[in-house]
Amino acid sequence: MSTGYDMEGFLAAYDKVMAKWPAEREAVTVPTPYGTTYVNVCGPRHGPPVVLLPGGGGATSASWYAQAADLARTHRVFAVDLVGAPGRTDQAGDRHPRTVADLMAWLDAILDDLGLEETDLGGHSYGAWIALHYALHARARVQRLFLLDPTQCFAGYRPAYLLHALPMLLRPAPRRVRAFLEWETGGAPLDLDWLRLQEAAAGFPSVSKPVTGPRPAPEALRGLDMPVLLLLAGNSRTLPRSRLRSSGGTPITYEVARRADALLPQVETAVLPDVSHHGLPQDAPAELGRRLTEFLRR
Repeated sequence: MSTGYDMEGFLAAYDKVMAKWPAEREAVTVPTPYGTTYVNVCGPRHGPPVVLLPGGGGATSASWYAQAADLARTHRVFAVDLVGAPGRTDQAGDRHPRTVADLMAWLDAILDDLGLEETDLGGHSYGAWIALHYALHARARVQRLFLLDPTQCFAGYRPAYLLHALPMLLRPAPRRVRAFLEWETGGAPLDLDWLRLQEAAAGFPSVSKPVTGPRPAPEALRGLDMPVLLLLAGNSRTLPRSRLRSSGGTPITYEVARRADALLPQVETAVLPDVSHHGLPQDAPAELGRRLTEFLRR
């Protein structure tokens, strides 16, 4: 069935962002029960592995371009295009993921095919939600976990964020995507190639919807005994936060950080200043790369 969608334009925009990755980057395709998954790979072949999951919408694995080179100095980087989302992962087939358990089986199949018995794992936004669920599902397989401004992991969305996203979700269009991103990022300069990829992803034809579900249960999080790095965007308009009075003024306290600190046995939390939720992980401060590489080298 023809949708009128400009797939060639999307792929051209995707490839333009991928050109920002290290030159030795290669692409591999991995068979799963839910179609063939596309993975971008770089770094030393025998380096410790790290698997990267992007946010939802039009993020794609290409969005890790600003971090790929630094991570690839010491790690074998595997950046995955999500199933049921824009990207080069095959959308065809009779089976589609519908539950969290399906997503876990999908990621199990990817790691199995790549030969990754153990790996570090990280994600941004929706990808962080998948990564956290997977760490709970396969605790022996995940050595370290990092979460970038994670949604639906420890708290929900801010109402204003959902309100501004609604027009784009109901009737996807490039101009609505741009308007939403300009609002969430506060008008901060964005990489134009990355922005065009987000616009090109509007209306991407998908045979399945992204899997959504509840936040992980508190009792499960209390048993997650592995190092976790939680990095929050200082200018995020996505996650809830509150102001607590103190003798030194009225600092902003993120509800996500408070809950994560109360639940996770080994969590390290930091706020990245001057970056928004959708500014991650591509247009991110140098502190992001520094904290990620320090965390993964321990």
